[in-house]
Amino acid sequence: MKRVLATVLLLGLAACASSSREGGIANYDGLKQAQEKCAAEGGKLTLKDGGNSEWLQDYSCKGK
Repeated sequence: MKRVLATVLLLGLAACASSSREGGIANYDGLKQAQEKCAAEGGKLTLKDGGNSEWLQDYSCKGK
């Protein structure tokens, strides 16, 4: 029984890991850090065309 439970838990964790997006969720701290990094490079952080504002990887640094 313990072996079955462990297998189910591992499969569940694998499913969660594979469904996450690369850049992560665009929360306040993540956006602030990305904006500061972009500004240090002389650019402005903007949402990509057709991008989803909830994901960090959908933002880009423009105007470098």
